[in-house]
Amino acid sequence: MTDLEKHVNQPGRAKLVKKVREKINELGITYIYYQFISVTGRVVGKGIPADHWERTAEKGFQLVYGATANLFLDRHNNYIGYGPEAMELVGIPDPETFVQLPWDKRVGRVFVTCFRNREERKNPGGHLTSDCRGNLRIFMDEFKKKHGLELRVGTEPEMMWLTKKEDGTPTGKGFSKPFCYHIDQFESLRPVFMKVIEYAKAMGLDMIQGDHEDAPGQLELNWTYDNVLRNADRLSTYRQICAQVAREHNLIACFMTKPFMGVSASGCHTNMSLWKGGKIKVNKLGNKTLPGVEEVFSYVEGGTNTFMPDTKDMQLPGKIGLQSIAGIMKHLPALTALGSSTVNSYRRLWDQGFWAPVYADWGYQNRTCGLRVSAPGRFEYRSVDSMHNPYLLGAALLKACDEGISKKMKPAAPESRNIYEAQKAGKDVKKLPLSLGEALDRLAEDEVIKSAMPDEMYKVFHWYKNDEWERFLGATTQWDLDTYLDCLP
Repeated sequence: MTDLEKHVNQPGRAKLVKKVREKINELGITYIYYQFISVTGRVVGKGIPADHWERTAEKGFQLVYGATANLFLDRHNNYIGYGPEAMELVGIPDPETFVQLPWDKRVGRVFVTCFRNREERKNPGGHLTSDCRGNLRIFMDEFKKKHGLELRVGTEPEMMWLTKKEDGTPTGKGFSKPFCYHIDQFESLRPVFMKVIEYAKAMGLDMIQGDHEDAPGQLELNWTYDNVLRNADRLSTYRQICAQVAREHNLIACFMTKPFMGVSASGCHTNMSLWKGGKIKVNKLGNKTLPGVEEVFSYVEGGTNTFMPDTKDMQLPGKIGLQSIAGIMKHLPALTALGSSTVNSYRRLWDQGFWAPVYADWGYQNRTCGLRVSAPGRFEYRSVDSMHNPYLLGAALLKACDEGISKKMKPAAPESRNIYEAQKAGKDVKKLPLSLGEALDRLAEDEVIKSAMPDEMYKVFHWYKNDEWERFLGATTQWDLDTYLDCLP
């Protein structure tokens, strides 16, 4: 069978398809968004009436390959990734991701996996390698089969709520004042974040905490960690929720890394650990009927955390944790192209007065390093911002951990000093790439991280991001005008 046929006929899927029909009828859903994730993390796809659920679940829908690159043109007016002669992908829904949209209960949402067209002469019905979500699932399953381990991830997505003018453009101001952890400023955004939490809970996110960060209008809301794929789905869902709440409150939900200079940027610290075993827990939402299939509201919990210390030193991870750190440290320059994936990302890394994680080092609770052991049993990859694609990054982290474990790598000693003070004392510490162009060069040299973007995925990513870098280099900005407009005669 082709990859597509195997996916449609996988054990238990037919039962899940029927469960979705039951939910459609129970909840009165009449329309469904079938969505996947583009190279930049955008949500793309199609809408189809719910009457056609069973047929779409079996046959899928077709969409141009270029949708995986947002169907955008490069600076030479060529479609990025694929030309007009390319075939159309087939999107097959994953019924375990079906849930109702809380802001319009007539509408449901389901993620899809993308395949090559059935009529392709080469690899018909094969996995579409430019489908970053499909790739992550494959790598996650391969990693678990090889090592018996599951990567669990928790993200800390900072973002800003900005005010806007009557024409919809930003005023250049955040809604609140830049006072970190101040409840008064948090309270000023209460109608906004309470609506986000309401919608998030209804779409399967187990919200656990939140605060006002130290930029204007900047909030961070967190949910329970889970396996790397489900967490990526929840981060994508969270972004959709924020966009909807912004429409309702006449604000802009800004995930751009650094819209303001002189204040902190929006990072998205990625906490990770590798586990053996565990069980699935369903968040039943009290006595309410679940507005989707149980799997959307499920979390994996328990098991053995292999990152926990195995010596008396509670600041050092266990053997597998240290091997994973070594793997990630080796590949930090290439990983930066995925964790800091836009030109604007590097405004954050240059503004070092705000604990910018620009150094390729690690330590316990050391926020000046690119990698921080944030608590016994997990570590935090800090050079990640809120514009990143979590599916691409998740796949790359799996590849880096795989190399560290397979080769039994050992990291250098952890740094306990402020990295800036350590440098003054003579320590030689390498910086991470400080521009998108440099990060793309480091990625091009790193075959391990590139393997997380197989075949067409890397082609599409490099095309898209290299074009972004070249557009920036060729653009005249306000800085150019302010600096050079009247410098002569």
